[in-house]
Amino acid sequence: MALRPHCAEETALPVPCKVNLRLAVGPRRADGYHDIETFFLPLPEPCDAFFIRRFDEPGDIEFSCSDPELETDDNLVVRAYRAFAAATGFSPRIEAGLKKRIPHGAGLGGGSSDAAVMLRYLNDRAGDAALAEPDLSALALTLGADIPFFLLGAPAVATGVGERLIPTDPGLTGWHAAVVCAHSRVPTAWAYAALDAARTFPAKPGAKLLTSVFDTNRRAFCVTGAPLRNDFEPVVFAAHPELGRVKERLLALGAAGALLSGTGSAVFGLFRQRQSAVLALADLSGSGPRTFLASL
Repeated sequence: MALRPHCAEETALPVPCKVNLRLAVGPRRADGYHDIETFFLPLPEPCDAFFIRRFDEPGDIEFSCSDPELETDDNLVVRAYRAFAAATGFSPRIEAGLKKRIPHGAGLGGGSSDAAVMLRYLNDRAGDAALAEPDLSALALTLGADIPFFLLGAPAVATGVGERLIPTDPGLTGWHAAVVCAHSRVPTAWAYAALDAARTFPAKPGAKLLTSVFDTNRRAFCVTGAPLRNDFEPVVFAAHPELGRVKERLLALGAAGALLSGTGSAVFGLFRQRQSAVLALADLSGSGPRTFLASL
């Protein structure tokens, strides 16, 4: 009778998300991409969770997910495993179960973070086959522009398509982020196309955003000298006005700053006091969106 393979390790790993404190988008390049300048801030909530079993034999990944829609071979987790195996020859048989809590299509980087955790897990166990950090980051970039940031695991300013990273302290220790995730989804490709179109055919003079970047009754909130900014807000809020109303409400409830994250649909507010953030989330959760509190 064949012996069952020995399970070498069982582990649970948290998967953080991110918000963008700043997201400035350059013109569309000849290759179809856009140069950006962004400030990534990792958040502990909302987070996904990995449950991994690794066996003492070569093989492939058996992937399961709490969201059946994401349980495919095209999932970034599976692609990350197979890209790492192809690059290094290290391909242990693993069973990877992913519990999703980071909303899909919210601009919080959940898929990229999942992939980064898988790459880090494999690289930490690959022994002599492990990749040097620059090579691991380069491999990550072939899978997604945000994945190198999640490998870094620290606040960072990013340029290029998001791969050139400079670790930067935003000065927010002790602050709290209230994250509001509406049921709307904003496809990234649509957001970039809408932004390009808006720049090609600008709005008539006098057209205004649904919300201003800051509450005009307060001193503008800045991070390392640069104000909060997201170039996608005009087009996303025009298509999804409910997201603009969330931002307005966060500011009205005392957030020092509030912003769309990435291409959306998550909107976050930054609060100095935890109780203020808790009260804001209690106010907003009654209208249906999923809400999360993250301490920085």
